[in-house]
Amino acid sequence: MKPLVSITTVTYNSEATLARTIESVLHQTYDNIEYLIVDGRSEDGTLEAAERYREQFRQRGYAYVIVSEPDRGMYDAMNKGIRLSHGEIIGNINSDDWYEPCAVEKAAAFMEETGCDYMYADLKMIRPDGTSFVKHARQQKIATSRGWNHPTQFARREICSRFPYKLESLHDDFDLFLKVRKSGCRIGVLNEVLADFTMEGISHKRNLRAAVDRGKRRYRIYRNNGYSRWYVLECILIETAKMILG
Repeated sequence: MKPLVSITTVTYNSEATLARTIESVLHQTYDNIEYLIVDGRSEDGTLEAAERYREQFRQRGYAYVIVSEPDRGMYDAMNKGIRLSHGEIIGNINSDDWYEPCAVEKAAAFMEETGCDYMYADLKMIRPDGTSFVKHARQQKIATSRGWNHPTQFARREICSRFPYKLESLHDDFDLFLKVRKSGCRIGVLNEVLADFTMEGISHKRNLRAAVDRGKRRYRIYRNNGYSRWYVLECILIETAKMILG
């Protein structure tokens, strides 16, 4: 039997975008999926939107779990979803992003073929005006987020259990990526688009104060993981690119 893949979507007042995310999981070509929606006690129609799909998931043969309770933010909810899941392979797709139809099938096959513990792939970046471009995944000698795409990330359960999100900042996902790199785990890169990412929110806010704050946090994560002070240049480069290109 194909390995069970657990997918988590974290929500909080996500009524406007959640349906597209849910449907991208519901219509996967892979047959053995467990889908968990971990909600932070939303105050809009998020839970009602999620509940509308329960029967469709039952008919599809996918396990479908909805949890709604207070949490300490997005990464606390992700950790919770991982603890509640049962899959051998674990992925996450946020409530304003979505998977390509073959994403889970391609990820599971790639991990089986390569034997990797952790993987990521190409990501389609959707600008607010509807235009898009592909951010290509790369496995670089220098530790950087330029070739890494969190929405396309899939990891074996033991990796997720070993490296839970730290609950320190918006960049906890990058902290996990650096820890995986340092650990010597087998990392794989698949150069196919597996997910679509909306370029909105705090991580792409284009003003100087936000850029400086993100740069400082990113630099702190580098230093906490034992990287050189010279990585301040990488942080400046990333935030300058966001200011110019969006």
